[in-house]
Amino acid sequence: MLEVSSAVYSKRIVINKSWCKSCGICASLCPKVLVMSAGGKAVAANPSLCTGCRLCESHCPDFAISIKVV
Repeated sequence: MLEVSSAVYSKRIVINKSWCKSCGICASLCPKVLVMSAGGKAVAANPSLCTGCRLCESHCPDFAISIKVV
């Protein structure tokens, strides 16, 4: 029998505001976690809901988002 255990990792969403061009791709991919601020920049509104799928990171054309596993 193979026993598999999984660990829950803490994630941190890092958004470089100076690189963000306000395209909204990240918010459309992950509307539960990322939203666009009134100034048009990406904001992690609910970081605790992040599953770590990294779709926002891999689809950001400006490399403004990164997911750090802590």
